Formats: sequence, C-alpha cells, structure tokens
Amino acid sequence: MSLRVVFLGTSGSVPTLKRSLPCVVVQCPRDQWMFDCGENVQRQMMQGKVSFHRKMKIFITHLHGDHVLGLPGLLQTMALMDRKEPVQIYGPAGLKDFLVCTKETLNFGLNYPVEINTVTSEGVVCDEEEYSVAAIKSNHAVESYSYAFIEKPRPGKFYPKKALALGIKAGELWSKLQNGQEVTLANGKVVKPSDVMGPMRAGRKIVYTGDTKPFEAFAAFAEDADLVIHDCTFDDSLTEKAGLDGHSTPTQAAGQAKAAGAKQLVLSHISARYPNAELLLEQAKKVFPNSVLAEDFMELELPLREQLL
Repeated sequence: MSLRVVFLGTSGSVPTLKRSLPCVVVQCPRDQWMFDCGENVQRQMMQGKVSFHRKMKIFITHLHGDHVLGLPGLLQTMALMDRKEPVQIYGPAGLKDFLVCTKETLNFGLNYPVEINTVTSEGVVCDEEEYSVAAIKSNHAVESYSYAFIEKPRPGKFYPKKALALGIKAGELWSKLQNGQEVTLANGKVVKPSDVMGPMRAGRKIVYTGDTKPFEAFAAFAEDADLVIHDCTFDDSLTEKAGLDGHSTPTQAAGQAKAAGAKQLVLSHISARYPNAELLLEQAKKVFPNSVLAEDFMELELPLREQLL
C-alpha cells in the first residue's frame, strides 16, 4: 500500500511557464491530504489526476497569497462539480475570515460541508484512524507552520501457520486478529494478536515545511522522515537575501534534512529567477546526496516500511 505524493505547484511567489504556485497532495487509499493551495490548483489537479470528490483535508502553512489564493476557486469548483464529501481546512489565524469574506463577496454557495480549523499551537492538529498531522511554528516573515504527515504504526506480519496450529481456521477470526482484536475460541481459549503476529511496524512520515528559513526545532520535528519537502527559494549565493525574506537555500535545506536523519529531500518553492534550477540541486547534493528537485506533476511513491518498533 503505497503513498502517492503529487507535486501540483513548485514555484515561489509568482508562477512561471513551467511551475505553478505551491501545492502538494498526499494520496492514501481512501482519502487525500493537500498542503498549501496556490492559484490555478484546479487545472493542476485535473492534469495531475487528483480527484475533486475524494475525502479531503487541506493544510495551509501561512497567509501569503501564493499559498492560499487557490482555496476559494477550488471550493467553488468542487461545488459546481456537485461534491458531497466534507472538506476540513487547517491553517493560521485569519484563514477563516479570509474564506468567509471571499465567499460572501463573490456570492457563491457550497453544497457540501466545509470545516475551518484554526491552528494556534504546535503539536497534533488532525488525528484520524490511520494518519495524523502535526504542526510546528516555522521561521518565516509572518505566522507560519510546517506540517508532518504521520502514518500510525501498522500491525506486524501475520503468520497463518501459527493461527492454524492454535486451531484457528482462515476466515473472520483471522481478520479480527489482523485488526488487533483478541478472539475467543470454542474451547474458551483467548488468542491475542501477538500470538500469531510479529512486532508492530513503523509508519511513514512526510514533512512539508512551507516557506521558512532554518530553525533549530526542525531536526527533532522531522526526525527519521521518509520525505522532507523543503523551501529552497534562492541559491547559496543569496543566503543573506533568503534570511531577510524568511526562505532557505539549497545548503540550508540539505542541512535541515541531514540533521533530521531524513531518507529523501525534495527542494521546492523555487524562485522564478531560476528557469533552470539544476544549480540548486547541485548545491544541495553536496550536503545531502539523496536530494531531488521538485517539478510540477512529479510523483513519488513511498512504499510501506518494514522497520519494526
């Protein structure tokens, strides 16, 4: 069961002919999780084969236009497409006022529930059965958060021979054990999942920084991440400008990923001054070899971890 990560927008501040504004979608078997929502996101979703109708949660890092102006259009488009599933939106203070004002000004209706949640503190902001999202304050020019998408630990490997040896035939009882439930046999014996299954296995972790310059707490927040998607707006020669604007350079992004012990780094939020951004990738690879340069419509598949807890 892979997680599909789709990069719908990889530019910073202004779009280019090749890059739309920031938006990344993590697709799970039954739902999808969107991080930031730049303008033109609907067309990017169509081209990237991202559904308008699946269960969806949207996380906004901060209230700069390139990260949030796509939201009103996306909500209206989904209404026109007769969406029925609810949408939950998470973001900093002011997000709800922005969306309510836009909706009233443009006078468009929504035929599905929209729940707006204000992120006011660090920690878990969304907790579902299989996944959660945690937030941490990042280091940008306005109130801004980085997010970690975290898959909860998965059950260990199921051993059919052990189940059969205990007198449990294939069927409903196997499913219950695999789902973490104890079962009682006809002779009164109670069988625990641990009797027929291996240790729990670690879930996957994806960290999306949004706009930020390096900050000390990042390494612990992104520890052991399978994927870090990091701001990389300017090349290393513009380190001072990056600091003043609240952004990162390739060496800084790579240093953050390395300190966190991440498995892979994707450089995103690329300034329009780089029609060919290979320079950014070259600089990052000197510090963190497993670095990739984000491109619009790039997809990554994250396989299941076999790491035991």
